[in-house]
Amino acid sequence: MTPLTIHPQISFAQLGVRDEIVRALSEEGKEFAFAIQEQTLPMALAGDDLIGQARTGMGKTLAFGVPLLHRITTDTTRPLTGTPRALVVVPTRELCLQVHGDLVAASKYLKADESRKLTVTAIYGGRPYEPQIEALQKGVDVVVGTPGRLLDLAQQGHLQLGGLSVLVLDEADEMLDLGFLPDIERILKQIPTERQAMLFSATMPDPIITLARTFMNQPTHIRAEGVQGAATHDTTEQFVYRAHALDKVEMVSRILQAQGRGATMIFTRTKRTAQKVSDELAERGFKVGAVHGDLGQIAREKALKAFRSGDIDVLVATDVAARGIDIDDITHVINYQIPEDEQAYVHRIGRTGRAGKTGIAITLVDWDELDRWSMIDKALKLDCADPAETYSNSPHFYEELNIPTDAGGTVGAARKSQGAKSQSAKAQDGTRISSADSNRERPSRNRSRRRTRGGEGANGHTATQSDSPAGGDQPAEGGDDSPARKRRRRRRPRNAAEAPATAG
Repeated sequence: MTPLTIHPQISFAQLGVRDEIVRALSEEGKEFAFAIQEQTLPMALAGDDLIGQARTGMGKTLAFGVPLLHRITTDTTRPLTGTPRALVVVPTRELCLQVHGDLVAASKYLKADESRKLTVTAIYGGRPYEPQIEALQKGVDVVVGTPGRLLDLAQQGHLQLGGLSVLVLDEADEMLDLGFLPDIERILKQIPTERQAMLFSATMPDPIITLARTFMNQPTHIRAEGVQGAATHDTTEQFVYRAHALDKVEMVSRILQAQGRGATMIFTRTKRTAQKVSDELAERGFKVGAVHGDLGQIAREKALKAFRSGDIDVLVATDVAARGIDIDDITHVINYQIPEDEQAYVHRIGRTGRAGKTGIAITLVDWDELDRWSMIDKALKLDCADPAETYSNSPHFYEELNIPTDAGGTVGAARKSQGAKSQSAKAQDGTRISSADSNRERPSRNRSRRRTRGGEGANGHTATQSDSPAGGDQPAEGGDDSPARKRRRRRRPRNAAEAPATAG
């Protein structure tokens, strides 16, 4: 790995942050500022508009959160009255909860006035309106929310945006990708023109630049690191292997037994594959959960809570669902399926090697993914366009990743869900969360294992229950050829024929 550059650390206290915030951050083990925080805080504390550009894991939340809290609690001309004074807009529910948690921790000792503490509230979809409306009615100083729910509550008159003095758009490029730009523009029309605005993003596509020009006042553009620095991740060692689809789970099972392996994230491109991989690893005895779009919000939050607390140490996720999973202690990132482009690759491997720690990123490239991988490799100048052909029993695979030579495909008894009785999504030990938590009952016919060409599923992997329409984002190829479906087709004509006979 490239040696790290020695850089003198500057504390939050030295940057002029008020004592109550410094004290709260210190109790969280955050005494010194990261690069993006060090560069943005002087201007943000002064009230300037700014654009902060840095990859995931560089500390963007505190880069805007600290000055936000500092400014609204030191502005003697505008006392906090319970009408929202600051708004943070984020693209996903997971990121909303993450940012909310960070701001609550940093504001632990702050008071709105002599009689009450400063209040931070999370507003996001997938949950009932009533508790969020009730919180707003009681009085809120800082709101963190997703665009759709924020706009809904604002249009209903429950969320008052006319008193804002600070606005933050976090992960702006992701909001663009998810189609939230129209909602953002509607929100911007409801806030005062005289306020501080901060925009944070890993990349700066043209629509985001245009948006920034329309609502920001001469913003300063700050880059925490150059493009190549963002791509190569000096603190992360990267390995790329050409792997067969049917051998990927075997390879992952062995990676999860590597020496020094701690919390691990596994990325897939599809919701169906995320659940499939999670189910298979659970059957092999690993403490694993899944986070993807087919899960209900309660199930996703349950999985994230278990991952953060250490109850599970493997989390399988899609790119969108992984937004907001901001944990410093992830040791390994595994790309089970390669991402769509180089920016997504940068976001993924940015989950490890954070906060000055080192990490390992492993990418498994199937034969039909080689063209896309070549494009990513070329864009990021990784110099690995032709990965070595590797299998779960390849000696170099064990050696490079520090996997014990006696590691096998399982680590103990299968961690089954409540099983055939209730099809429950969560195992008794809390380690396995599947899409049944979203109140979707899986018909028993989906238990049949279907095969396409050569025993592979429609996505190139061995077909399992999660490859069925009820467990994924689209039907698998040849789904109507399963024995259960054939039986259904035969039964229906008989039932239809019997109906008039009964009536007669």
